[in-house]
Amino acid sequence: MRSRDGNNYRSLAICSLIFLNSLVLNASEYLISYRYVVKDLTLYNETLLISPAMKPCDGNIKESIELSVNDDDKLDDIIESNSQEFIDFIHKIGLDVEHKEITKNAQNSSITILTLKTTCFKVDINQNFAKISPLN
Repeated sequence: MRSRDGNNYRSLAICSLIFLNSLVLNASEYLISYRYVVKDLTLYNETLLISPAMKPCDGNIKESIELSVNDDDKLDDIIESNSQEFIDFIHKIGLDVEHKEITKNAQNSSITILTLKTTCFKVDINQNFAKISPLN
């Protein structure tokens, strides 16, 4: 509110407080993609790419996973320390599967590729856990 002498400090303080709380309390958004390649029954390549979203993502939260945080505030480190849980979660939400099998001169060769296309995730990191939720 503005007082009669033109002082608008109180309204400026309230607006800045609301803005700072929204920055702290709102979750960050990240783009995550995953690719897993198996060639002739041997793990050939596994890639997990994580980057902050440059613009806000649209969509609703499907389901979430909570990963424990061990003095890490970076999403990369949190996922690395809880990699098996996160990979199981990615398998649960859905992966694209591509399988090729070739037989030449009585020798069988196969390639299987599991892919999570680039998906926006909402991430809320607290002191004890990180809540990671994919968006539709």
